[in-house]
Amino acid sequence: MYRVLMVLKGVDGFISGEKIGEVLGISRAGVWKGIKKLRQEGYEIEAITNKGYRLISHDTVYNKEEILVGLETQNMGRELYFFKETDSTNNQLKDLGQKGAKEGTLAIAETMTHGRGRSSKHWTAPAQTGIWMSLLLRPEILPHKASVLTLLAGLAVSRAIEEETGVVCEIKWPNDILINGKKIVGILMEMDCEMQQTHFIVLGIGINVNTKEFPEELQDIATSLYQVVGHTFSRKKILQKVLLTFEKLYTIFLKEDQGFMPFLEQYENKCVTLHREIRVLGQGKVSFLAQGIGITPEGELKVKRMDTGKEEVVFSGEVSIGREMGEL
Repeated sequence: MYRVLMVLKGVDGFISGEKIGEVLGISRAGVWKGIKKLRQEGYEIEAITNKGYRLISHDTVYNKEEILVGLETQNMGRELYFFKETDSTNNQLKDLGQKGAKEGTLAIAETMTHGRGRSSKHWTAPAQTGIWMSLLLRPEILPHKASVLTLLAGLAVSRAIEEETGVVCEIKWPNDILINGKKIVGILMEMDCEMQQTHFIVLGIGINVNTKEFPEELQDIATSLYQVVGHTFSRKKILQKVLLTFEKLYTIFLKEDQGFMPFLEQYENKCVTLHREIRVLGQGKVSFLAQGIGITPEGELKVKRMDTGKEEVVFSGEVSIGREMGEL
């Protein structure tokens, strides 16, 4: 099938089935079988009697082969596992990580049946709409220092979306990406570690790209690039940009050995949680109103409580802003 695709990509215009067969050493029936499978994959191929076949478009096709073509990273995504359907790319990658998969290994799915967000919330991941991916990392850092990687991922994904689409994003601490106050990206980090050793980290990232409609319960809190702009985008190009941007930031993170400090100003400039009233749901499900005032070099949220006026550091828990505040 992909040999037929390579021939179609290599010609400008039409090529006959007979000629394709000669190039590949297969019968015309074999050529037709390959064309049929390519169309099932989503490739748009025009066929005209006495002229042959012409590849019209492949930019919207989403599979392992297309994703690797044009990928500019050195490491991230070079080892790629593509699933038509899976329960969760995080689950797949954790299994691969335990079997020794190398850093940069990517698990990506067309659809997930049991996608998860933070606090075990369900993440809707329908087919042919979004980017549902997990990335394996093996940084030589202590487990308690790893949490900043989820902020780093949020910064990388927001920057990649802006560069590729021109749509301005905001970050809600620690790693939700918003457009016009609605969530467009969710990030879930899971870790395999011991007290003093990080074995590997799995970064799960879900991006609503071409979703046209959301379930009723999500319509007020979720959005997609399609809903914001009104047209579809190439998931492949956005994915490639995300991998390249994250790789660049991750390389700086490992080289500088300063935690989140090299990215602090960039992150704070995009963080919608700061300089406004927020509601913090802490341990024990006790919530309080506060004002976000900054981010620490360790990636924690600095707040000033409304009830006591004291400053505190929030290192975990849920934070709500705007329309979300009534949910807690």
